[in-house]
Amino acid sequence: MSAAADTISIRPLGPDDSVEALTDLLHRAYAVLGALGLNYTAVDQTAEVTRKRLARGVGLAAVDADGRILGTLVLYPRGQGGSPWLSRPDVAHFGQFGVEPKLQKRGIGNRLMDAVEGMARGAGARELALDTAEPARHLIDWYSRRGYRSIEYAQWRGKHYRSVIMSKAL
Repeated sequence: MSAAADTISIRPLGPDDSVEALTDLLHRAYAVLGALGLNYTAVDQTAEVTRKRLARGVGLAAVDADGRILGTLVLYPRGQGGSPWLSRPDVAHFGQFGVEPKLQKRGIGNRLMDAVEGMARGAGARELALDTAEPARHLIDWYSRRGYRSIEYAQWRGKHYRSVIMSKAL
């Protein structure tokens, strides 16, 4: 499987996209984090959980010329979060962000991030936020390089780690 970011297109997930295949992609993308003992939901969520999470927002897909989904994320509407920052009416957030492991570090994630930032801005959000595990320093560093800053911490029910809520002014 080879793909360069310039041959990838970003599009909304549609009804013909397989939720099962998307769930499998998320499992592969989050396997390294799971191996570190970080029980992100996407490590082992069922297709039904993927479907429910997609229903709460707008899913995006990074696809190659053959239409294969190589990356994904979900943009959630403004003011729909479980922390004080994520609940603000001017803050949208995203989750379920994953790229096919063999294709990471080739710009696909950046393309998805550019798209979701543009979508959030277009929907009237003044900030775009995310949450990630505090021990996942490589992710925190990557988001920081994209202009995200740490806002607050959250301890989500059932998680073995504390999350860092990060946000970027749009």
